[in-house]
Amino acid sequence: MSEELVVQGEDLGTWVVAQRGEWEQLMPAQQFLLESIGVQAPADGETVAPVRRTQDDRWAANIAAARQYHTREGHLRVPRKAVEDVAGEQIKLGAFLDNTRRRAAKLSEQRRAELDDLGMRW
Repeated sequence: MSEELVVQGEDLGTWVVAQRGEWEQLMPAQQFLLESIGVQAPADGETVAPVRRTQDDRWAANIAAARQYHTREGHLRVPRKAVEDVAGEQIKLGAFLDNTRRRAAKLSEQRRAELDDLGMRW
């Protein structure tokens, strides 16, 4: 069983895998800094597969964006193209809310209640 290490909202295991997967796109200074903390470049021929997020993880990120927006703006009337930055991750909040409205009948009571608490317009 693996343990999750989260720092400032970021799962470090997922972050390390992402850095290794994009190693060739990193600047030499970034590669050096990663190596200085023990993160190594993928070996020749090694494929680093991205870590897939679960539906629950994606829901949590979207709800965090909705809560952040609601706290700042006082409502949840979000334009379709609105993007919310949550801990450095760009969340397409407007699209999420629009799509969620379209699938409202399929939401669990808990998920619907989370949005209702933020004043979701159905």
